[in-house]
Amino acid sequence: LMTTTEVENFPGFPGAILGPKLMENMQLQAKRFGSICLIEDAISIDLSKETFLVKGSKSEYSTHSIIIATGANAKRLDIPGANDGEFWQKGVTACAICDGAAPIFRDKDLFVIGGGDSAVEEAVFLTKYGKKVYIVHRRDQFRASKIMAQRALDHPKIEVLWNSEIIEILGDNIVGEVVVKNNKTNKTEKRVAAGVFFAIGHTPNTSFLNSQVTLEPNGYIKVEKGTTKTSIDGVFAAGDVQDYTYRQAVTAAGSGCMAALDVEKYLLDKGFLH
Repeated sequence: LMTTTEVENFPGFPGAILGPKLMENMQLQAKRFGSICLIEDAISIDLSKETFLVKGSKSEYSTHSIIIATGANAKRLDIPGANDGEFWQKGVTACAICDGAAPIFRDKDLFVIGGGDSAVEEAVFLTKYGKKVYIVHRRDQFRASKIMAQRALDHPKIEVLWNSEIIEILGDNIVGEVVVKNNKTNKTEKRVAAGVFFAIGHTPNTSFLNSQVTLEPNGYIKVEKGTTKTSIDGVFAAGDVQDYTYRQAVTAAGSGCMAALDVEKYLLDKGFLH
């Protein structure tokens, strides 16, 4: 959310709200209920004892419970124009469902980068808003399931650019064009574009855990079904670090609430709260 311009799909804000402003509001609300906010990086955690140790960039903290909510980073390609300070969040994004309804994308030509289920799903979703949606895939066939692939191939508003990649993103203040290269012919062409959507996966931020909690095969934290409990008593996980299905601000907030309630019950059961 801190890198998102306008958040269009968070409940209670019909006119949208800036991502950093939404985060600021959440922080102020948490402080009103007694939360202490520490602005520093968590360098490492030690979960080997019942009292956990968190090493921060400024201090160390001992605690009986931890909620891990470090999120996941969208994978991006190093394309000129796609980086922070260029057109990132100015037409370049990594979440069609989060950002696709924004006014800058409506009735415009949109480009999705990828070839798996996520890319196809996002392309189909974007047809609700865009005039034309192009899937740019560097191979000659999808990695997506046959059913999902056929949905894209049959859709009148979707065109697939096979064996191709976007090598540059151009524009003034927002995205205006993309340069597409065909890897078989080596020919390049400029195409009008209002949006570029990366759909090549996410990387959960779990490396600092050093395998102390059980992870899913895809690297996300494994939680007990219907809860936020991890493989270690007293350690809970919320948000996109454990959710590889929905990945929305509102679902992350909901799992954060679940984690807080799970922590409270854990501390009461252990006798740490009265």
